Amino acid sequence: MWNDLPLDILAQIFSFLSPESLARANSACRHWHRCGRGYLLSIGSAAMWKHPPWFLAVPIRSLSGCCYVHNPNSDNWHALPLDFLPDPVRLISPIGGGLILLRSTSTTVHQLALCNFFTRQYKRLPKLNISRTNPATGIVMLDPSRGASFPAFRVYVAGGMSDAPRGCGTYESSLEAYDSVHERWQIIGPMPVEFAVRLTVWTPNESVCCDGMLYWMTSARAYSIMGFEIGTNNWHELSVPLADRLEFAALIRQKGRLTLVGGPCSGAVSVWELGEGEVWSLVEEMPCELGLKLLGGKANWGSTKCVGTEGVMCLYTDLGSGMVVWREMKEKGRWEWFWVEGCYSIRGKKVQNFPIRAVLLHPNLAPSPFLN
Repeated sequence: MWNDLPLDILAQIFSFLSPESLARANSACRHWHRCGRGYLLSIGSAAMWKHPPWFLAVPIRSLSGCCYVHNPNSDNWHALPLDFLPDPVRLISPIGGGLILLRSTSTTVHQLALCNFFTRQYKRLPKLNISRTNPATGIVMLDPSRGASFPAFRVYVAGGMSDAPRGCGTYESSLEAYDSVHERWQIIGPMPVEFAVRLTVWTPNESVCCDGMLYWMTSARAYSIMGFEIGTNNWHELSVPLADRLEFAALIRQKGRLTLVGGPCSGAVSVWELGEGEVWSLVEEMPCELGLKLLGGKANWGSTKCVGTEGVMCLYTDLGSGMVVWREMKEKGRWEWFWVEGCYSIRGKKVQNFPIRAVLLHPNLAPSPFLN
């Protein structure tokens, strides 16, 4: 019976499968493989959005030669070899369709690339118009109906240090953007020098796009947020709640709103939401027992990192110490906190613990024509 199912019906069945189940189905027989491959190429990762995103981590300094992914469906960790990458990389942001924006760490000059860790595809973006060191980087998704192959996006690069006569570096007070439709960089215009300095020196994390704005968190005590209005090219600064008391702070997007996650000294990790009039409202606090478990005996939140996407947020420190997850449970109509064990072994083989940088993404098993 299964061999006689029309491809459209079989594809509809495949749409309910998680990524790992779909991979197994593709290897069952030629008929299923042909259907599964055609299905993935036609819809990209849209089917995967029915399932929780995966946690993908890359070592910050380790030479392990692997990245590590946590599958929330089976609560398992997996190692993916990175031997196909020509350079060591740092994660910047997921884009969509299983793609991740990366920065090469083999050079101080800002060189960006795209990668799908599951299909082992990699593509360098063209060089920027202005050679920069350590600028702030942000992603804006575009309407794919513009005629480009999915995903359509724009990369913004702001500030950084540029070369100057006699070998003296200077802060680059300009903004440029890469459009995936035209595949080239364009200078957008100038920016305030003081913003360029703060984005260059005090922005360890990448941006969040919300309601036509790009936001960057600056880590200079006290914390503050730099905002860029895409339509008008205007810059302004936002205040941060408990700005001088936070030991770590990160921006994510939840429920379509800009959301701030921070851990104050002698307090629980809190979640604030930006409302009308740029007023922050406290919406949630991490349970104390999970906070103590995440700290693992440490005295402060300084080494804590946060990554989030719509419907889920993860707080972590390193690969083996575990993480705290706050997730929307749609079947229950509420959000819940829970603990996820760290990656200390894979298939019985011990994994070395080290600092990581992570993203949340929906794996896409289809080769991307954009990376060819």
